Amino acid sequence: MYRTKILLVEDDLILGESLAELLDDEGFDVTWVKDGNEALSSTYDSKYSLYLFDVDIPFINGFELLKSLRESLDETPCIFLTAKVDIESLSDGFSCGADDYIKKPFDCSELIIRINTQIKKTFNTRKDTLSYGDIIYDIASKIIVKEDEEIYLSPSELKLFELFLQNKSKVLTKENILYHLHEGEEGSEAALRVQISKLKKLGLNITNLRAVGYRLEEL
Repeated sequence: MYRTKILLVEDDLILGESLAELLDDEGFDVTWVKDGNEALSSTYDSKYSLYLFDVDIPFINGFELLKSLRESLDETPCIFLTAKVDIESLSDGFSCGADDYIKKPFDCSELIIRINTQIKKTFNTRKDTLSYGDIIYDIASKIIVKEDEEIYLSPSELKLFELFLQNKSKVLTKENILYHLHEGEEGSEAALRVQISKLKKLGLNITNLRAVGYRLEEL
């Protein structure tokens, strides 16, 4: 099962554990950390589809954490979880790049709705994306989403996937595909067939043109 990755930053152990379990039950791949330093390290190691930040966290508060990420051109949507909803706090949060706020205590159903809304909005508004049917591909982050779920491919499969989406309706010879995938080195046609089979299962309508190559058909 393909799961959308969320970074949860919450230093309250009881709330953090409850949220991590909730998000896992909802089908998300959750990384839960308890302070700002851990959060920064996690963003270096992984690419997330959404940030869920408490504001009052150790070492680096949520506002400063998000400000730092935005300054490094990280545009991952972020929802703040906080009891602070006065005008000044709201202004500070949105000024540093927040996409949404939810006040503690909150209804779990509302949280899930807000999360799904932000994820969908991100992929619908970015210009550096390719789409095919219900599949959306973010070129910059290399993230694939289908029906609100993130899809993971191996580096070679991802390279092939991107090649097809950038060349819809065009005939790609086997030789050119293998050259592209292996950067000029000799590649295996058998391995290529396996990779194409996986992309077909994902929903790509790829036609095998005997003795010629392959073509991704328009939907």
